[in-house]
Amino acid sequence: MDDDHLHGGPTLTADEDLLAEPPSALTVDDPAEVERLDRIHAEITAGFVALDGLGPAVSIFGSARTSPDEPSYETTRTVARRLGEAGFSIITGGGPGMMEAANRGARDVGATSVGLNIELPHEQRPNEHLDVSLDFHYFFARRLMFVRYACAFVNVPGGFGTLDEMFEALTLIQTEKIERFPVVLVGSDYWSGLLGWMDDQMLGRGMIDPADLDDLHVTDDPDGVVEAITSVVGRPPTG
Repeated sequence: MDDDHLHGGPTLTADEDLLAEPPSALTVDDPAEVERLDRIHAEITAGFVALDGLGPAVSIFGSARTSPDEPSYETTRTVARRLGEAGFSIITGGGPGMMEAANRGARDVGATSVGLNIELPHEQRPNEHLDVSLDFHYFFARRLMFVRYACAFVNVPGGFGTLDEMFEALTLIQTEKIERFPVVLVGSDYWSGLLGWMDDQMLGRGMIDPADLDDLHVTDDPDGVVEAITSVVGRPPTG
């Protein structure tokens, strides 16, 4: 990480710039703020236009750091392939690692492969397996697309971002901001510790209800991913 970034220099991303200064009252005659709001509006609108008519889709989240020679990469590719065969389009963050694996799996079977790339301090390049590639500067605009255009989330092994997407989906379900929305975790070994903590601490202390976990599914089987999703949302129509 370079000094410019550390000290808020010219490498600030749009999100950093938005959040860098203490909040102040928005004035309609502030050109900088008006321009910022116009950029946010344009980014959301571009996403709506590009993804209109996509059809039933599943958003897949996982680590950008996974290499193609790791077993979880191939598992993710197979999961996306099975979902594509079942009639779903695949949406990812558009980058490397597990995202690339999922987009490759979609491409393997001719399913629409979507990447929602995000501006980061160190450039994240879109992978080479995308039919639709969109670039976002604001995380919240990108996040909206993941939820608006998917009927389920699949989380394969990943880091903070993967957990963030999983817990946001569970929060939206709990607060009834979205209808029943399956959240599938692939890899019982990877997720067992977190799930045990949720059961012991969150559920055990009454901070969530048992029903809050009803749409959370864990599997090691790519076909089980398809079953977990279609049992809730049904299968996309064919033809």
